[in-house]
Amino acid sequence: MIKVGLDRLLETPEVLRSRRYGIIAHAASVSADLLPIHLALVRGGAPAPVRMFAPEHGFFGVEQDMMSLANAADPWIGVPVLSLYGESEATLRPEAESFSDVDLIVVDFQDIGSRYYTYAATAVWAAEAALAAGCEVWILDRPNPLGGDSVEGNIRQPGFESFVGAFATPVRHGLTLAELMHWALSVGDSDTSGLRVWQMDGWQRSMSWRDTGRRWVAPSPNIPTPRIADVYPGACLVEATSASEGRGTTRPFELIGSPTLDPVRFADRLNAAGLAGARFIPSYFRPQFQKHAGAVCGGVQWAVDDISCLQAYRCGIEIVRALEEMDPEFAWREEPYEFVSDRPAIDLLTGTDAFRLALDGRGTVEDWLAGWEADSRLFREASEPFHRYHDRSRSRGGQ
Repeated sequence: MIKVGLDRLLETPEVLRSRRYGIIAHAASVSADLLPIHLALVRGGAPAPVRMFAPEHGFFGVEQDMMSLANAADPWIGVPVLSLYGESEATLRPEAESFSDVDLIVVDFQDIGSRYYTYAATAVWAAEAALAAGCEVWILDRPNPLGGDSVEGNIRQPGFESFVGAFATPVRHGLTLAELMHWALSVGDSDTSGLRVWQMDGWQRSMSWRDTGRRWVAPSPNIPTPRIADVYPGACLVEATSASEGRGTTRPFELIGSPTLDPVRFADRLNAAGLAGARFIPSYFRPQFQKHAGAVCGGVQWAVDDISCLQAYRCGIEIVRALEEMDPEFAWREEPYEFVSDRPAIDLLTGTDAFRLALDGRGTVEDWLAGWEADSRLFREASEPFHRYHDRSRSRGGQ
């Protein structure tokens, strides 16, 4: 089993004994023996943190998406837990006074390797604020569950910045959280001299989650298994439509459909597209909350035949195309999406208006897809200097 950054820190907890530190973490920030980070550190001999910070979904992953969080206190060690996901966009970045009595911030998130997943934005924005306030920042690194070799999709364009598009990366960026943070802070001209990375031992870029030997702990309520993390880069696009992405079921992001969709025709349409590594099973389901709550939806269950060749984002584009063609009640999401109301959610997720306009007849989807290869190559070249993990013969180790 690989060691993550937290495991390595727990080998020398005395390095925290003279520090007044805060923790930015979530439900999946656990040690090898599955203790939450703050309990693991305290039981390992470190002092209790001064405070903790909670991202979207809360420190314990209780809340559904886009549910605001209030400040609270940790039920086990009693320290305050400050929300980094309140009722406005301004709450996404910690205020300067949050660091007035700390000299170190420890960041430990299990990311899932997709541009939309909001923990990376929270980590980078909090690190920017902490570094500007004179705090040191330690990043405890964890695997990218999608692996470190695959980069897929278009780079987010200027003008489409948001909480789900904080960085100009492809949708699948192929970086660990520490690599992504170091790249993003450097691109943003932050002073990274106060940044320290606790690297993993044993992780290689070619690894899927299944190769790590670690148990999966859900980083958010609707990513309960690594199998769902595999399809998330594509299935998340359905959030921008009137169709259900399976929230409110036991198979979020695997189930996709609506009350007005014919599941057999929909599955046939997707399977005929020849999407590598993916199969779509005709299905019915009834969401218990969120979109179409209580209604029977016709649609598909997304099955993965071969993770090694799956292009999840490409599959998601085809799913949305098929929904737009086949669902008689298809519509784009009109409600505000992650605090943004002046741009469609689909544009925020794809990082451009090209896809939406192409479906509207202004351009072609194929022309847009053809640009992905150049974008992926450009980002791979720009981000490679920030890679911390290679194969065994070139492993750098250390911190």
